[in-house]
Amino acid sequence: MRYKIWTVAQPDLAGRARLEREGVHPLTAAVLSARGLASVEQARQYLSMADMPLLDSCLMRDMDRAVARVRQALNRGEKMAVYGDYDVDGITSTCLLTRFLTEQGGDVTAYIPDRLEEGYGLNRAAVSTLAEQGVKLIITVDCGITAVEEVLWAASLGVDVVVTDHHECKNILPAACAVVNPHRPDCDYPFKGLAGVGVALKLAMALSDHPDRVLDAYADLAAIGTVADVMPVIGENRTIIQRGLRTLEQRPRPGIAALAAQAGLEGRGVNSVTIGYTLAPRINAAGRMGCAGIAVELLLTDDVVRAEELAADLCRLNKERQNVELGIFEQCVRRLEREPQPDAIVLADESWHQGVVGIVASRLTEQYNCPAMMICLSEGVGKGSCRSYGGVNLFTVLEGCQDLLEAFGGHELAAGFTVRQENIPALRRRVAQLVREQRAGGEEANALDVDVQLDDLRLLDLPEVEQLERLEPYGAGNPRPVLAVMGAKVVSRSMVGGGRHLKLKLNKQGVNLDAIFFSASDWLPEPDSLVDAAFCPQINEYRGQRSVQLQLVDLRPARQEQELYECYLHGMELTGEQARRLLPVREEFVALWRWLKRQTDLNGPPEHSAADIAVAVARAAGGKEDLLHTRVCLDVLAERGLTRMTAADGRLRVELIPTAEKVDLEASDILRRLRSMAGQE
Repeated sequence: MRYKIWTVAQPDLAGRARLEREGVHPLTAAVLSARGLASVEQARQYLSMADMPLLDSCLMRDMDRAVARVRQALNRGEKMAVYGDYDVDGITSTCLLTRFLTEQGGDVTAYIPDRLEEGYGLNRAAVSTLAEQGVKLIITVDCGITAVEEVLWAASLGVDVVVTDHHECKNILPAACAVVNPHRPDCDYPFKGLAGVGVALKLAMALSDHPDRVLDAYADLAAIGTVADVMPVIGENRTIIQRGLRTLEQRPRPGIAALAAQAGLEGRGVNSVTIGYTLAPRINAAGRMGCAGIAVELLLTDDVVRAEELAADLCRLNKERQNVELGIFEQCVRRLEREPQPDAIVLADESWHQGVVGIVASRLTEQYNCPAMMICLSEGVGKGSCRSYGGVNLFTVLEGCQDLLEAFGGHELAAGFTVRQENIPALRRRVAQLVREQRAGGEEANALDVDVQLDDLRLLDLPEVEQLERLEPYGAGNPRPVLAVMGAKVVSRSMVGGGRHLKLKLNKQGVNLDAIFFSASDWLPEPDSLVDAAFCPQINEYRGQRSVQLQLVDLRPARQEQELYECYLHGMELTGEQARRLLPVREEFVALWRWLKRQTDLNGPPEHSAADIAVAVARAAGGKEDLLHTRVCLDVLAERGLTRMTAADGRLRVELIPTAEKVDLEASDILRRLRSMAGQE
């Protein structure tokens, strides 16, 4: 189990029915209504955000000043530099604005600092180099909001700066020609969730007389950067990503097409999941390994052959990054086994690779359910990357530690900082204290939000899952739909991927479905056992065949039905609904008796698990399998003297007892008690 609690959304049956009447498939209707989108108009708007117009860019503070200065540079033929960050958001921002300004006739150069040599953000050495090259205007993308000293340095060299960023602001803003950031305290722009590439896109749209054409031309880059930076997939971001996915599907850039092919996505649809887990990590690997220029060239090139070469380089860098990351992660796990840090993890080392510690921090948050900070040490100074967990605002935590830090920046979910080595023990204590305070002194329950609990797995067919994909794009604020099935039987299991992943075949009500559990936990269910499974349904394509597969999010021994049966077995008081859930109907007794009789005549008293008996009876009778009803039926038959049951090794041996007299099942004390609690007597 990865989650202590599964929180299943309360179903809105009336809302679901309304949507189904309008032609929405049952599975999609169930998820939409569970998320509060129960009206036809709400659902229609949600499913067609790609066609919604974006807000006016000039509603953003200083956008008019940024436009005026950039237009001046274009008109005068001044040399400009687009200065970005080395992550996916920064790389796509740099490429978007560089390409746009070049197409406007601008003299533009792209500059991304070397992560290992220069670090994050605008720096004096880079500004000096650009000034020597004749640059008169630097436009920052996805960085610059904290570059107060660096902007003053640029001004002293005769270089103007326009800042575009989306990170949290500090008390003092840079004295730039314009500071465009929706998080400025004095910015009334309605949507605050834009990525850095979203702000860069807004600047390009503001510079154009045809902003919608700009959106169409660059939505693909904006979508990749927005998904990769884990921005909320709501509002304008949903529109940007949907438009971008459409472009990626219909007319991908040569570099993106080559990268998709190298990553094994050729011929498959691109969605937010493939961006987040396949394309973005490869683009990110360039910056993490100190080679961001490869990714920039890839996204800007129109040369198909060169694109293939660059895509191969990125995939090689990504494999190298994965190996380095795994080694650091395993080292951290060993250290935390010796010295646990339950509130917040703060670790430091001189041997770590600065480019991958952010990913390791993310893995540690998932493993230990708390925020994590990873610090790379060099000559007594540490550069840290941190990731949040459980709603902790990292930017607020770092603000509370600024007396211990040399510098910091970022947002509530991810941030970076610089700290002197001697301050790390105090930082570790302070961070743990601040995290405890944010959590109000108590550990938050590790909970999984489940959209829909399915009783009928026949809903999981290709047409249903295909329409469910219309809820794309997924991400923060719009997670992938998580469904759950309770009491499914494990038909088979195997370990794949070098023993790291668990492959299962699950069955309920006669429906078999394949499931995959990536990075499975130590607990492995036994064949024929019953499990509760939480999953995201997906379509698996293999050798031209398409089928539904369950990507498991969590797996646990069956609880709900087992607990209900245990309560009944021990004579505990049940609610009316629980009692009705246990009550079988006459046809189920008939089907079970006929199956027992036939099995006994053929092979002697059957010996099977209760789950196997339930499935076999349902198949023989052409009905739906119901384990709880089968168990109660078996108990009633034994109570009325029609059978004798013995249990061993999870199996039941059911012997029929010959009787000359007709036995009245309605006189069963078990049935009378259940009917009384169900309000049926």
